[in-house]
Amino acid sequence: MATASAFIDIPASADQVWQLIGGFNSLPDWLPFITNSETSEGGRVRSLRTVDGAVVVERLQTFDDAAKTYSYSILQAPFPATDYLATIKVEAQGEGARVTWSGQFEPVGVSDEEVTALFTGIYQGGVEALRANYPA
Repeated sequence: MATASAFIDIPASADQVWQLIGGFNSLPDWLPFITNSETSEGGRVRSLRTVDGAVVVERLQTFDDAAKTYSYSILQAPFPATDYLATIKVEAQGEGARVTWSGQFEPVGVSDEEVTALFTGIYQGGVEALRANYPA
């Protein structure tokens, strides 16, 4: 099983950051490479469209509003991986917040290093895009 993660510190309270990213359907609000998100199954499944037109379908696995975290799996995506499970978490960090996006997955047709680099890039780009919402 391969893993990837990225984190970033944000100069806003954990509550403020969670208000923006804590909704399972909120990716287009802060992630520029996701242009659309539609939910089904009572909000437990989201269908995402990327800027290049790809479709990614994800299922919410766990959600803890009090702990400011949720985990999701991928049902359909153009990624060379299976058994994908990722977590987004917001924690108080001094006067600000730390956001961590991490995942585990099995590569399909590529090396562990290649799929790890792919998801590390997605997560890092994501947390950096989130940080841009909070000017210092």
